[in-house]
Order: sequence, then structure tokens, then C-alpha cells
Amino acid sequence: MKQLFTVALLCFINLAGSQTSEKIYKIIEEVSEARIEKDVQKLVNFGTRNTFSDTISNKRGIGAARRWIKSEFENISKSCNQCINVFYQKDFVTQEGNSRVPHDAWVVNVVAIQKGSKYPDRYIIMSGDIDSRASDTMDFTTDAPGANDNASGMAATLEAARVLSQYQFENSIVYVGLSGEEQGLFGGAGLAQYAKENLWEIIGVLNNDMIGNIKGVDGVTDNRSFRIFSEPVPPTESERERTLRRFYGGEVDGISRQLARYTFKTTKTYMPEMNPMMIYRLDRFGRGGHHRPFNDLGFAGIRLMEAHENYTQQHQDIREENGVKYGDVIEHVNFGYAKKITAVNAITLASLASAPPAPKHVAIGGIVEAAAKLKWDKVNGAKGYKIYWRDTTSPTWDYSRYVGDVSEFTLDGFIIDNYFFGISAVGKDNFESVVSFPNAILRD
Repeated sequence: MKQLFTVALLCFINLAGSQTSEKIYKIIEEVSEARIEKDVQKLVNFGTRNTFSDTISNKRGIGAARRWIKSEFENISKSCNQCINVFYQKDFVTQEGNSRVPHDAWVVNVVAIQKGSKYPDRYIIMSGDIDSRASDTMDFTTDAPGANDNASGMAATLEAARVLSQYQFENSIVYVGLSGEEQGLFGGAGLAQYAKENLWEIIGVLNNDMIGNIKGVDGVTDNRSFRIFSEPVPPTESERERTLRRFYGGEVDGISRQLARYTFKTTKTYMPEMNPMMIYRLDRFGRGGHHRPFNDLGFAGIRLMEAHENYTQQHQDIREENGVKYGDVIEHVNFGYAKKITAVNAITLASLASAPPAPKHVAIGGIVEAAAKLKWDKVNGAKGYKIYWRDTTSPTWDYSRYVGDVSEFTLDGFIIDNYFFGISAVGKDNFESVVSFPNAILRD
């Protein structure tokens, strides 16, 4: 009888640590395809949003675009009783030493912060790029509508702010339009440095860059798959961390990869019709995105984007050659698909913003015995903890066990060599932190 009670209790505990949230399903439903389309059209109508284009006109150029974005964030803030703080963050860039800078200028980001109720200094960031480009990145006068690249990501960020501003979260959410991406990731670099100087504790960065195209140059049409790019380990890790990894594993378990896995899991839990693809790269081959400057400073950051690109619609002057139409125009954007990726962002933001901090110090042991021993420091706001594990060749956390409000636990019957393990903190309403990979060794 005691054994049956124990099994039943463990089943209840595991269920308690894995229930879904009605709020998250509601957030998915509230994302509007029509509003996303309207925002993309508005951004396209500015003609060009090249970072070095007109800043005076109210109808054309980067200046008009960023002022409109700021006004939209301010309108969103009004609708939630001024729950969002909106401001410009800017840095001056010069021609000297920058081959893609046609003239000195301010690179201006539009930042909107929805402060958390419990952890106001912990931030989860969603970004889209304001700027666009023609074939020649130095050409700041030619029309460059940038409908998919990257009005789609900017519109998604605005829409996420509209939906999530109607809720209150424990952690802060930052919605941002970044500039200067096409010339050298200047906007992301500026905001990353700003975050570092202001001691932001960044949970993660969701960089959205091209989320509206479903017809690829490879001939595939797919409105359900999307890619999640993430680097394996931070470039800022110490020599000691590199040495430990060689002997104890973790080559693909850095903080950005854990953020990617969290996004994957959240999507498969709440939007199982979607096909998130874990791509084991910092970004596309030889190319870059605005999550990278955050990675460079040791922050977790990933890129979300369409699965099948069409290169005739990227970085191209609008024209027709040999029957092929070039140019990033609005006709190529699938707004139903953009809505889905926007919802993926919104539910990932909401889940992380509702969760306690991840355990910072996690130790593991169990050498030459059939047991995996884990010990971790408790975190403020956690009601319990969940142990995750996976085969060493698996890209995702495939197994888990909720172990309650404890700071150590032994998984009997596990040969530690054959699996990787991690710990997440579980808060109220069962929202979980990102999984923490062990960073210390338990000595018997």
C-alpha cells in the first residue's frame, strides 16, 4: 500500500510541475494577423529605412520610421495605464574604419520596457530591425521597402507589445526596434553595451529577422516550420570552463542553446502544429544578426526566422531580369505565417517573464556508480525544481522529473556517462525557468 501511495504521489508531483496555462493559449489567440499586416504596410510606405537615409521627413526615411514606431509604443503604453517606458537609445557611428557607413550618423534604437512586478531588473528582450537596404548597402536613397527583411520582425515586436502589455509579469520585458543591422549590427551592439553598463540581468534575447516568407528559393513552400539559431557556448567563457567542458561535457549546452531549447519546448507544448527547427549555428553561414552583439558580451540570445529563404527578395533593388522579379516587397509576405511566429515569441516571452530565475550554481556527481547526483542553490520565487535529462546526442531535453522544493536529488539507476542533465526552477502557475546546465562537480 505504501508503495502504491508513493507512486501515486510521484505521478501527482510530476503533473503539478508540467501543467499548461490557459493564459498562454489566450495570448496565442490575441495575436492579430490584420494588425501585423497593417504595420508592415506602414513601414513599407516609408520608401527606404536605410539607417543613413532621411531623418527630417515625416513621410520617408529612417527618421520617420523610428518616430512612428516610438509613437506606436507610446500608444500601447497609454492603453495599459502607462505600463511601458518608451525612449530612444542611440550611438554615433562614423565613416572612419567602417566600410559600410556612407556618412557619420546617429544609430537610433526605439526601446519600450514593460517593468516586472517582482524582478524588475531581470529582462527578456524581443527585437526586430527597423532598417532596410537596397542592393548596395551604401545606397541610402533608392527605394528599399524591406517588407520581410525586416518589417516583419518589427511588426511582430509591436504586436507582441500590444498583446502582452495587457498582462502583468514578474520579470521585465523589453520590446525594441534596432537600427544599423545592415551596416554592421550597430544597433544591437549599442543596446547590448547599454544593458551591460546599466547592469541589466538579461534572461535572453529573441531576435526576429525575416519571419514572413514561406516560399523558398529551394522550391519548398512551408508555413509551419521556422528556424531557431543559437551558438553552442558563450565566447566569454573562461579557460577553466573550457577545460572542464572537455572532461565533463557541455559542448552544446551554453546559455543561448538553453534559450533555444526553451523556445522549442514552449512551442511544441502550446503550438504543436508548428515545426521549430533547432539550428546548431550562431547564425546563417557567414552571415549575422542582431542577437550576436549580445552573445559577444556573454548574454543569451537566439535568432528566430523563416525556414525557407528566397534570396531574390533579400538585399535587392526592385527590378525584373530574365523573367525574375527581384525586391523585398509586401506581396511576398505571408501574414498568417508571420502571426504564428509572433505568437511563438509572445508565449516564450510570457512564459519566461512569469518564471523564477534559473538556478545559478548546479553541481553534478555520480562517477563509477549507477546514480546521477545533483545539487543546486535554491532561487527566490521557486516553489520547486525539475530535473531534465537527455541522451548525449539529442538536441532537446526529452525527459524530466519534478522533485519538489529541495536543493539536491539523486536519480537512481542512471549511468551518468550516458546522459546530460540540467535543472529548472518552477514558480507559481508552473512557469519554469530556462534549464541550467551543471557548472560544478560534486566530490564524494
